[in-house]
Amino acid sequence: MSEAFKSQPATISKADVVSNSDTEKNASLVNGIIRLTYFESILQDSIKASIVFSDAGNAIEGKSVVEGLPLVGTEDFKLEMKDNNDEKLKVNMVVNSMTPLYEDGSKNVINLNLVSEEFLRNEMGESRLRSRFNGNISDNIEKIFKDRLKSKKPLDIERTSNDYNFLGNSRKPYYMLNLLSKQSIPEGGEDGSAGFLFFETADGYHFKSIDKLFDNQQKKSYVFNNSTDAKEGVPAGYDGKILQHQADSSINVQSKMNMGAYKTKLVLFDPFDCTYIVEEKTADEAVNKKKVKLAGKGLPVFNEKFSTSTKDFTRTTFMLVDSGSLPAGATEEQIKENKKDNFKAAQTLNQAIRRYNQLFSSMMQITIAGDFSLHAGDVIFVDIFSVKGEKDDTVNKESGGLYIIADLCHYVDSAGTYTKLNLARDSFGRKGNHSRR
Repeated sequence: MSEAFKSQPATISKADVVSNSDTEKNASLVNGIIRLTYFESILQDSIKASIVFSDAGNAIEGKSVVEGLPLVGTEDFKLEMKDNNDEKLKVNMVVNSMTPLYEDGSKNVINLNLVSEEFLRNEMGESRLRSRFNGNISDNIEKIFKDRLKSKKPLDIERTSNDYNFLGNSRKPYYMLNLLSKQSIPEGGEDGSAGFLFFETADGYHFKSIDKLFDNQQKKSYVFNNSTDAKEGVPAGYDGKILQHQADSSINVQSKMNMGAYKTKLVLFDPFDCTYIVEEKTADEAVNKKKVKLAGKGLPVFNEKFSTSTKDFTRTTFMLVDSGSLPAGATEEQIKENKKDNFKAAQTLNQAIRRYNQLFSSMMQITIAGDFSLHAGDVIFVDIFSVKGEKDDTVNKESGGLYIIADLCHYVDSAGTYTKLNLARDSFGRKGNHSRR
């Protein structure tokens, strides 16, 4: 199947908006859609979509969609579409906003912004956290997701190795879910790795560590070579061709140092006995201990004067030891645990700082023929032919390799269907093989 065929307009089989006042009343926008964009991101709590449609009237009882429903916001929206590989995308969303773009006597052009139900439920007073939570962080993530957001969607959750007791303090669910993500340690990552991501895709919600995402099996592989002509065939071993490619080579070493991507110092003060601890750690130590999973061959190799392997810290964090606060159990058990750390700062704080700041060390933006099987958080393999590859087909050993999909956008209009991806990884150098077979 040619790339030209793959990029033809997708089939939108359902785009139904349901009235709030009468759930039996709904309007199909399929025949009026001018442009559709659908978004996912590992840094976004909700999937989002934007639909521009022409409302020519006579949609409902002789009236337009806006007037006939009426369309005021929070309406249920059912979207189903299929790309040219027969991959389906099916999501149920709600209307967040409606913006008129053009209006005359014969038709209106409307832009609908769609979000997931949980995105709006997060704002409701009944969803706020007003109780105490004890125990393993992943257990509390699941409890907040089901009890406060009241979501019935699948939750792909990775088990954390650490506990954390806290009070809800009337915080919103999304706020607390993201706060807990920064305090979570993956199983086996103690004293080397920390940091999770909470995000939504068309398949449901995900709570995954950065290391787990990078350790996933690659889903597909793509190549950007001398010819971007979609009519030409795909080289053997690849799933598709990259139609547009833009590498983000804006490497700012000073910024990475300032944020503590590679070398950090932690100063802990314990008010219980007035002692303090100083810990200096580097990212190389975690890699050598195999506590982190790198997508590339390794971390960047700097000038020896600025080597990342030496404990010459570039960011310092200060924190009080959180000992004896909110211990669980009866009074006697709480007294026994009066010196136990609640938040394990030495194992979590700087480790998470380093991992989050390494996450976007190497980035690129690519556009491919529409592919609805891809989702934010998936791992794909990308090969970029080097300059000299014009003659000997040599791939770029530095920029090629495994990447995770940080942001995804499906774009559909009458001219075609395209998927734009923002790719990211934590390290440099081509590792692995483009062929999954």
